[in-house]
Amino acid sequence: MRDPTSFLRNEYGDLVAAELDWKLRVLGGPSSPWSMIDGKKTLMFCSNNYLGLSNHPALKEAALEAIRTHGAGSGSVRPIAGNMDVHMELERRLAQFKKAEASLVYQSGFATNSGLIPQLVGEGDLVVSDELNHGSIIDGVRLSRAERAVYKHADAADLERVLEEAEHHSPAYRRILIITDGVFSMDGDIAPLDKIAALGTRHGAMVYVDDAHGEGVLGEGGRGIVSHFHLSRDEVQVEMGTFSKAFGVVGGHISGSRDLVNFAYNKSRTWLLSGSHPPAVAAACLAAVEVLEREPEHVRRLWEHTRRFKKAMSDLGFDIGRSETPITPVIVGESPLARRLSQRLFELGVFALPIVFPMVAKDRARIRTIMNAALTEDDVSFAISAFEKAGKELRIL
Repeated sequence: MRDPTSFLRNEYGDLVAAELDWKLRVLGGPSSPWSMIDGKKTLMFCSNNYLGLSNHPALKEAALEAIRTHGAGSGSVRPIAGNMDVHMELERRLAQFKKAEASLVYQSGFATNSGLIPQLVGEGDLVVSDELNHGSIIDGVRLSRAERAVYKHADAADLERVLEEAEHHSPAYRRILIITDGVFSMDGDIAPLDKIAALGTRHGAMVYVDDAHGEGVLGEGGRGIVSHFHLSRDEVQVEMGTFSKAFGVVGGHISGSRDLVNFAYNKSRTWLLSGSHPPAVAAACLAAVEVLEREPEHVRRLWEHTRRFKKAMSDLGFDIGRSETPITPVIVGESPLARRLSQRLFELGVFALPIVFPMVAKDRARIRTIMNAALTEDDVSFAISAFEKAGKELRIL
Protein backbone atom coordinates (compact mmCIF):
# COMPACT_ATOMS: atom_id res chain seq x y z
CA MET A 1 0.00 0.00 0.00
CA ARG A 2 1.29 3.44 -0.94
CA ASP A 3 2.50 5.55 1.98
CA PRO A 4 0.90 9.01 1.61
CA THR A 5 3.50 10.56 3.92
CA SER A 6 6.64 9.24 2.19
CA PHE A 7 7.32 12.70 0.79
CA LEU A 8 8.08 13.92 4.33
CA ARG A 9 11.06 11.59 4.73
CA ASN A 10 12.19 12.04 1.14
CA GLU A 11 12.17 15.82 1.15
CA TYR A 12 13.88 15.97 4.52
CA GLY A 13 16.51 13.54 3.22
CA ASP A 14 17.13 15.81 0.25
CA LEU A 15 17.71 18.76 2.60
CA VAL A 16 20.17 16.74 4.69
CA ALA A 17 22.06 15.61 1.59
CA ALA A 18 22.37 19.21 0.38
CA GLU A 19 23.37 20.43 3.86
CA LEU A 20 20.35 22.73 3.95
CA ASP A 21 18.60 21.27 7.02
CA TRP A 22 18.40 23.03 10.36
CA LYS A 23 20.43 21.37 13.11
CA LEU A 24 19.05 22.68 16.38
CA ARG A 25 21.37 23.47 19.26
CA VAL A 26 20.02 23.63 22.81
CA LEU A 27 20.25 26.68 25.05
CA GLY A 28 20.67 25.52 28.64
CA GLY A 29 19.84 28.61 30.67
CA PRO A 30 19.27 32.29 29.87
CA SER A 31 20.23 34.03 26.65
CA SER A 32 23.21 35.92 27.98
CA PRO A 33 26.58 37.02 26.56
CA TRP A 34 28.12 33.70 27.61
CA SER A 35 25.48 31.00 27.28
CA MET A 36 25.40 27.24 27.71
CA ILE A 37 24.89 25.87 24.19
CA ASP A 38 24.73 22.06 23.93
CA GLY A 39 26.41 21.96 27.34
CA LYS A 40 29.32 24.19 26.22
CA LYS A 41 29.93 27.70 27.56
CA THR A 42 29.92 29.79 24.41
CA LEU A 43 29.83 33.45 23.39
CA MET A 44 26.33 34.19 22.11
CA PHE A 45 26.76 36.01 18.81
CA CYS A 46 23.54 35.40 16.84
CA SER A 47 20.68 36.15 19.21
CA ASN A 48 18.03 38.78 18.44
CA ASN A 49 18.40 39.91 22.06
CA TYR A 50 20.07 43.16 20.92
CA LEU A 51 20.04 44.97 24.25
CA GLY A 52 20.47 41.98 26.57
CA LEU A 53 17.06 42.66 28.09
CA SER A 54 15.85 39.04 28.13
CA ASN A 55 17.90 38.50 31.29
CA HIS A 56 17.50 42.01 32.75
CA PRO A 57 16.59 41.97 36.47
CA ALA A 58 13.69 44.40 35.99
CA LEU A 59 12.03 42.15 33.39
CA LYS A 60 12.45 39.01 35.47
CA GLU A 61 11.07 40.65 38.60
CA ALA A 62 8.10 42.09 36.68
CA ALA A 63 7.29 38.62 35.32
CA LEU A 64 7.50 37.02 38.76
CA GLU A 65 5.33 39.69 40.35
CA ALA A 66 2.69 39.33 37.64
CA ILE A 67 2.48 35.60 38.32
CA ARG A 68 1.96 36.33 42.02
CA THR A 69 -0.80 38.88 41.36
CA HIS A 70 -2.43 37.60 38.14
CA GLY A 71 -1.62 33.90 37.89
CA ALA A 72 0.09 31.85 35.21
CA GLY A 73 -2.34 32.39 32.32
CA SER A 74 -5.04 34.76 31.12
CA GLY A 75 -7.75 32.13 30.74
CA SER A 76 -9.08 33.21 27.36
CA VAL A 77 -8.71 35.25 24.23
CA ARG A 78 -8.75 38.98 24.91
CA PRO A 79 -12.15 39.77 23.31
CA ILE A 80 -13.89 37.35 25.67
CA ALA A 81 -12.36 36.97 29.13
CA GLY A 82 -8.58 37.24 28.72
CA ASN A 83 -8.16 41.02 28.55
CA MET A 84 -6.21 41.89 31.70
CA ASP A 85 -5.28 45.28 33.06
CA VAL A 86 -1.61 44.47 32.39
CA HIS A 87 -2.38 44.05 28.68
CA MET A 88 -4.10 47.41 28.56
CA GLU A 89 -1.30 49.14 30.46
CA LEU A 90 1.30 47.64 28.12
CA GLU A 91 -0.52 49.04 25.09
CA ARG A 92 -0.93 52.45 26.72
CA ARG A 93 2.78 52.67 27.57
CA LEU A 94 3.87 51.30 24.20
CA ALA A 95 1.83 53.95 22.36
CA GLN A 96 3.34 56.59 24.60
CA PHE A 97 6.84 55.26 23.86
CA LYS A 98 6.13 55.16 20.11
CA LYS A 99 4.50 58.62 20.20
CA ALA A 100 1.40 57.17 18.55
CA GLU A 101 -2.31 57.53 19.30
CA ALA A 102 -2.67 53.83 20.06
CA SER A 103 -0.96 50.44 20.01
CA LEU A 104 -2.22 46.87 19.88
CA VAL A 105 -0.31 43.79 21.06
CA TYR A 106 -0.50 40.49 19.16
CA GLN A 107 0.74 37.05 20.17
CA SER A 108 3.76 37.21 17.85
CA GLY A 109 5.25 39.27 15.06
CA PHE A 110 4.27 36.60 12.53
CA ALA A 111 0.67 36.67 13.82
CA THR A 112 0.65 40.44 13.41
CA ASN A 113 1.58 40.39 9.73
CA SER A 114 -0.43 37.32 8.78
CA GLY A 115 -3.47 38.60 10.66
CA LEU A 116 -3.52 42.29 9.78
CA ILE A 117 -2.36 42.51 6.17
CA PRO A 118 -5.30 40.40 4.81
CA GLN A 119 -7.72 42.75 6.57
CA LEU A 120 -6.17 45.96 5.27
CA VAL A 121 -6.36 44.85 1.64
CA GLY A 122 -8.33 42.31 -0.35
CA GLU A 123 -9.85 41.68 -3.75
CA GLY A 124 -9.69 44.83 -5.86
CA ASP A 125 -6.67 46.18 -3.98
CA LEU A 126 -2.91 46.20 -4.66
CA VAL A 127 -0.01 45.37 -2.35
CA VAL A 128 3.39 46.73 -3.37
CA SER A 129 6.14 44.83 -1.57
CA ASP A 130 9.94 44.99 -1.37
CA GLU A 131 11.42 41.88 -3.00
CA LEU A 132 13.34 40.95 0.19
CA ASN A 133 10.48 41.34 2.66
CA HIS A 134 10.19 38.87 5.55
CA GLY A 135 8.31 35.59 5.09
CA SER A 136 5.55 36.69 7.47
CA ILE A 137 4.82 39.63 5.16
CA ILE A 138 4.82 37.34 2.13
CA ASP A 139 2.36 34.97 3.82
CA GLY A 140 0.14 37.84 4.92
CA VAL A 141 0.04 39.20 1.38
CA ARG A 142 -0.81 35.77 -0.04
CA LEU A 143 -3.74 35.47 2.36
CA SER A 144 -5.13 38.85 1.34
CA ARG A 145 -6.39 37.97 -2.18
CA ALA A 146 -5.12 41.39 -3.27
CA GLU A 147 -3.07 41.79 -6.42
CA ARG A 148 0.66 41.88 -5.80
CA ALA A 149 3.51 43.89 -7.24
CA VAL A 150 7.13 43.63 -6.19
CA TYR A 151 9.71 46.41 -6.42
CA LYS A 152 13.49 46.05 -6.46
CA HIS A 153 15.04 45.88 -3.03
CA ALA A 154 15.12 49.26 -1.25
CA ASP A 155 14.79 50.97 -4.65
CA ALA A 156 12.53 54.01 -4.36
CA ALA A 157 12.76 54.71 -8.09
CA ASP A 158 11.44 51.26 -8.91
CA LEU A 159 8.70 51.66 -6.31
CA GLU A 160 7.70 54.90 -8.01
CA ARG A 161 7.53 53.08 -11.36
CA VAL A 162 5.18 50.46 -9.87
CA LEU A 163 2.95 53.12 -8.31
CA GLU A 164 2.75 55.10 -11.53
CA GLU A 165 1.74 51.99 -13.45
CA ALA A 166 -0.90 51.26 -10.80
CA GLU A 167 -2.52 54.64 -11.42
CA HIS A 168 -3.45 53.49 -14.94
CA HIS A 169 -4.94 50.19 -13.84
CA SER A 170 -8.52 49.54 -14.95
CA PRO A 171 -10.61 49.23 -12.97
CA ALA A 172 -8.94 51.51 -10.47
CA TYR A 173 -7.67 49.85 -7.31
CA ARG A 174 -9.76 50.49 -4.20
CA ARG A 175 -6.68 50.72 -2.00
CA ILE A 176 -2.90 50.47 -2.41
CA LEU A 177 -0.67 49.26 0.40
CA ILE A 178 3.11 49.70 0.30
CA ILE A 179 4.83 47.33 2.68
CA THR A 180 8.48 46.99 3.64
CA ASP A 181 10.75 45.69 6.32
CA GLY A 182 12.41 48.50 8.24
CA VAL A 183 15.69 46.69 8.81
CA PHE A 184 16.22 43.69 6.54
CA SER A 185 17.09 40.74 8.73
CA MET A 186 19.52 38.92 6.44
CA ASP A 187 21.64 41.86 5.27
CA GLY A 188 21.15 44.42 8.02
CA ASP A 189 20.39 47.30 5.66
CA ILE A 190 17.73 49.94 6.27
CA ALA A 191 14.72 50.63 4.04
CA PRO A 192 14.63 54.19 2.61
CA LEU A 193 11.43 54.81 4.54
CA ASP A 194 11.56 58.58 4.07
CA LYS A 195 11.39 58.15 0.29
CA ILE A 196 8.82 55.37 0.55
CA ALA A 197 6.59 57.53 2.76
CA ALA A 198 6.85 60.46 0.37
CA LEU A 199 5.79 58.23 -2.52
CA GLY A 200 2.92 56.87 -0.47
CA THR A 201 1.67 60.37 0.21
CA ARG A 202 2.01 61.37 -3.43
CA HIS A 203 0.09 58.35 -4.71
CA GLY A 204 -2.49 58.07 -1.93
CA ALA A 205 -1.18 54.73 -0.71
CA MET A 206 -0.99 53.36 2.83
CA VAL A 207 2.52 52.64 4.15
CA TYR A 208 3.16 49.65 6.42
CA VAL A 209 6.61 49.08 7.92
CA ASP A 210 7.70 45.91 9.73
CA ASP A 211 10.23 47.32 12.18
CA ALA A 212 10.99 44.10 14.06
CA HIS A 213 14.76 44.62 13.78
CA GLY A 214 14.69 48.42 14.10
CA GLU A 215 13.08 48.73 17.52
CA GLY A 216 15.58 49.23 20.30
CA VAL A 217 18.18 49.92 17.62
CA LEU A 218 17.17 52.92 15.49
CA GLY A 219 15.62 56.25 16.34
CA GLU A 220 15.45 58.34 19.48
CA GLY A 221 16.09 56.04 22.43
CA GLY A 222 15.47 52.98 20.27
CA ARG A 223 11.98 54.05 19.19
CA GLY A 224 12.50 52.60 15.73
CA ILE A 225 12.62 53.53 12.06
CA VAL A 226 9.71 55.99 12.05
CA SER A 227 11.57 57.99 14.68
CA HIS A 228 14.88 57.47 12.85
CA PHE A 229 13.54 59.25 9.76
CA HIS A 230 11.47 61.80 11.78
CA LEU A 231 8.28 60.74 10.02
CA SER A 232 4.71 61.41 11.11
CA ARG A 233 1.82 58.98 11.58
CA ASP A 234 0.17 60.59 8.56
CA GLU A 235 3.13 59.44 6.45
CA VAL A 236 3.52 55.91 7.88
CA GLN A 237 0.10 54.57 8.79
CA VAL A 238 1.13 51.18 10.22
CA GLU A 239 4.27 50.64 12.31
CA MET A 240 4.57 46.97 13.19
CA GLY A 241 7.09 45.49 15.61
CA THR A 242 7.89 42.64 17.94
CA PHE A 243 8.81 42.15 21.57
CA SER A 244 10.97 39.11 20.77
CA LYS A 245 14.08 41.01 19.67
CA ALA A 246 15.43 44.16 21.34
CA PHE A 247 12.64 44.08 23.94
CA GLY A 248 13.84 40.63 24.98
CA VAL A 249 10.47 38.87 25.49
CA VAL A 250 7.87 37.75 22.90
CA GLY A 251 4.87 39.16 21.04
CA GLY A 252 4.02 41.39 18.10
CA HIS A 253 2.40 44.81 17.99
CA ILE A 254 1.26 47.70 15.84
CA SER A 255 1.26 51.42 16.53
CA GLY A 256 -0.59 54.15 14.68
CA SER A 257 -3.95 55.89 14.80
CA ARG A 258 -6.80 54.99 17.12
CA ASP A 259 -8.78 54.11 13.99
CA LEU A 260 -6.12 51.58 13.00
CA VAL A 261 -6.19 49.86 16.37
CA ASN A 262 -10.00 49.82 16.57
CA PHE A 263 -10.11 48.30 13.10
CA ALA A 264 -7.38 45.73 13.86
CA TYR A 265 -8.77 44.28 17.06
CA ASN A 266 -12.18 43.87 15.48
CA LYS A 267 -10.90 42.35 12.23
CA SER A 268 -7.61 40.45 12.78
CA ARG A 269 -8.41 36.81 13.39
CA THR A 270 -4.91 35.99 14.67
CA TRP A 271 -5.62 38.49 17.46
CA LEU A 272 -9.28 37.61 17.98
CA LEU A 273 -8.84 33.83 18.04
CA SER A 274 -5.53 33.33 19.88
CA GLY A 275 -5.14 33.17 23.65
CA SER A 276 -3.75 36.36 25.14
CA HIS A 277 -0.26 36.58 26.58
CA PRO A 278 0.22 35.16 30.08
CA PRO A 279 0.42 38.05 32.54
CA ALA A 280 4.12 37.39 33.12
CA VAL A 281 4.85 37.96 29.44
CA ALA A 282 2.84 41.17 29.25
CA ALA A 283 4.44 42.49 32.45
CA ALA A 284 7.94 41.68 31.18
CA CYS A 285 7.19 43.49 27.89
CA LEU A 286 5.96 46.50 29.86
CA ALA A 287 9.15 46.46 31.95
CA ALA A 288 11.23 46.34 28.75
CA VAL A 289 9.56 49.51 27.45
CA GLU A 290 10.30 51.23 30.75
CA VAL A 291 13.94 50.07 30.74
CA LEU A 292 14.46 51.54 27.28
CA GLU A 293 13.15 54.90 28.50
CA ARG A 294 15.14 54.78 31.75
CA GLU A 295 18.45 53.29 30.61
CA PRO A 296 19.57 54.74 27.25
CA GLU A 297 23.07 53.34 27.75
CA HIS A 298 22.02 49.97 26.30
CA VAL A 299 21.33 51.42 22.85
CA ARG A 300 24.51 53.52 22.98
CA ARG A 301 26.67 50.51 23.88
CA LEU A 302 25.05 48.40 21.16
CA TRP A 303 26.18 50.87 18.52
CA GLU A 304 29.69 51.24 20.00
CA HIS A 305 30.20 47.47 19.76
CA THR A 306 28.64 47.38 16.28
CA ARG A 307 30.94 50.01 14.81
CA ARG A 308 34.02 48.34 16.28
CA PHE A 309 33.08 44.86 15.05
CA LYS A 310 32.21 46.00 11.52
CA LYS A 311 35.48 47.87 11.13
CA ALA A 312 37.54 44.95 12.41
CA MET A 313 35.81 42.41 10.15
CA SER A 314 36.13 44.65 7.11
CA ASP A 315 39.81 45.31 7.87
CA LEU A 316 40.41 41.55 8.08
CA GLY A 317 38.96 41.16 4.58
CA PHE A 318 35.60 39.54 5.33
CA ASP A 319 32.64 40.37 3.09
CA ILE A 320 30.08 41.99 5.39
CA GLY A 321 27.74 43.10 2.63
CA ARG A 322 25.72 46.30 2.89
CA SER A 323 24.83 46.20 6.58
CA GLU A 324 24.03 49.49 8.33
CA THR A 325 22.87 48.01 11.64
CA PRO A 326 23.96 45.58 14.40
CA ILE A 327 23.11 42.72 12.02
CA THR A 328 26.43 41.96 10.34
CA PRO A 329 26.45 39.14 7.78
CA VAL A 330 29.76 37.41 7.14
CA ILE A 331 29.17 36.25 3.57
CA VAL A 332 31.19 33.23 2.43
CA GLY A 333 29.30 31.93 -0.61
CA GLU A 334 28.35 28.26 -0.61
CA SER A 335 26.24 26.66 2.12
CA PRO A 336 28.72 23.88 3.10
CA LEU A 337 31.44 26.48 3.72
CA ALA A 338 29.09 28.54 5.90
CA ARG A 339 28.29 25.42 7.92
CA ARG A 340 31.99 24.58 8.37
CA LEU A 341 32.74 28.13 9.47
CA SER A 342 29.91 28.03 12.01
CA GLN A 343 31.13 24.69 13.39
CA ARG A 344 34.72 25.92 13.70
CA LEU A 345 33.56 29.09 15.45
CA PHE A 346 31.60 26.94 17.89
CA GLU A 347 34.71 24.88 18.61
CA LEU A 348 36.55 28.14 19.28
CA GLY A 349 33.80 29.29 21.66
CA VAL A 350 31.58 31.52 19.49
CA PHE A 351 27.95 30.60 18.70
CA ALA A 352 26.95 32.06 15.33
CA LEU A 353 24.69 30.09 13.01
CA PRO A 354 24.91 29.72 9.22
CA ILE A 355 22.13 31.16 7.07
CA VAL A 356 21.77 29.18 3.86
CA PHE A 357 19.44 28.70 0.88
CA PRO A 358 16.46 29.21 0.67
CA MET A 359 16.71 31.95 3.30
CA VAL A 360 19.37 33.58 1.14
CA ALA A 361 20.52 33.00 -2.46
CA LYS A 362 22.54 29.81 -3.05
CA ASP A 363 25.80 31.70 -3.55
CA ARG A 364 25.22 34.13 -0.66
CA ALA A 365 25.37 31.79 2.36
CA ARG A 366 26.66 33.53 5.44
CA ILE A 367 27.15 33.60 9.15
CA ARG A 368 24.67 36.16 10.45
CA THR A 369 26.07 37.86 13.52
CA ILE A 370 23.95 40.11 15.72
CA MET A 371 25.59 42.43 18.21
CA ASN A 372 24.48 42.55 21.84
CA ALA A 373 24.79 45.53 24.17
CA ALA A 374 25.46 43.21 27.12
CA LEU A 375 28.79 42.09 25.64
CA THR A 376 32.03 43.57 26.99
CA GLU A 377 34.86 44.94 24.88
CA ASP A 378 36.82 41.78 25.67
CA ASP A 379 33.91 39.67 24.40
CA VAL A 380 33.91 41.52 21.09
CA SER A 381 37.69 41.08 20.82
CA PHE A 382 37.26 37.35 21.49
CA ALA A 383 34.73 37.05 18.65
CA ILE A 384 36.93 38.97 16.22
CA SER A 385 39.91 36.74 17.02
CA ALA A 386 37.83 33.58 16.55
CA PHE A 387 36.59 34.77 13.16
CA GLU A 388 40.12 35.61 12.09
CA LYS A 389 41.46 32.18 13.13
CA ALA A 390 38.59 30.25 11.56
CA GLY A 391 38.65 32.39 8.42
CA LYS A 392 42.32 31.70 7.83
CA GLU A 393 41.99 27.98 8.56
CA LEU A 394 39.16 27.65 6.03
CA ARG A 395 40.96 29.87 3.49
CA ILE A 396 38.21 32.47 3.51
CA LEU A 397 40.82 35.11 4.28
